[in-house]
Amino acid sequence: MSYFTLSNGEKIYYEDTGKGEQTVILMHGWTSTHEVFAPCVPAISEKARCITYDHRGHGGSREANQDHVTMDTLASDLDELIRGLGLRNVTLVGWSMGAAVAMDYMSAYGCDALRQVVLCDMTPKQVNDDSWDLGLYQGRYTKEDMKREAGKDFYGLYKSFAIGAIPRLAKIPGFLLKRPLKEKLSACDEKTLRTLSVSMKEKDYRQSLEAVTVPACYFYAVPGSLYSPKLADWYRAHIHTPFQAVAFENSTHMLITDHPDQFAAEIIKILEA
Repeated sequence: MSYFTLSNGEKIYYEDTGKGEQTVILMHGWTSTHEVFAPCVPAISEKARCITYDHRGHGGSREANQDHVTMDTLASDLDELIRGLGLRNVTLVGWSMGAAVAMDYMSAYGCDALRQVVLCDMTPKQVNDDSWDLGLYQGRYTKEDMKREAGKDFYGLYKSFAIGAIPRLAKIPGFLLKRPLKEKLSACDEKTLRTLSVSMKEKDYRQSLEAVTVPACYFYAVPGSLYSPKLADWYRAHIHTPFQAVAFENSTHMLITDHPDQFAAEIIKILEA
């Protein structure tokens, strides 16, 4: 059990396993923790140093919530972690919100510390409009939805997100679903989840992705749940470094837990390429 102390004195939880010339940083999504990668870490750690950590307000970093936490905050935390641990030639892997952190980090701090980046089932712009239909909820989420969410009960907001990510949950009666979802939320700080949710939806990383200077890969779910598989084509057209897209068939947004063996194997392929 290790904690990294940030410049403001708060601490974030991280785990550092494996060894080698290469380093992989795995970043989880909104309302998740580093444990989502637990089935994959042993195999990846045999090939490289592997670092997982909990974002502020999540899991072991639940109490690191004194600031107004935004995507910029999480990108700054990642920069501090990379510099503080002296990491170079990093393969940066972000899933869901973790991918947004990767995009925010590259936009703000560049790619000098990176060897490559892997973005997992995440859009560069969540809010859809007349010119963009590759955002949240397979192109159906709009500014009007965001306004309605502002006054919504937080459990209701999270329940909608959870069912969007894992559609089979919709078949479970609400009174049976409430307890496990509440337990999931109890590992996180609600204030931080709210500010991060809003911050993510205000971001648009499309232009900054065209300035990425390291090889990139996109892992995506088929048929998907939160995001359209067509995002893979958009990334291919707008990232101008060596790029590949990897489909996870018969998968929801939870592609890591749906197919942990494939996830680990694909990361290892990238490391060995």
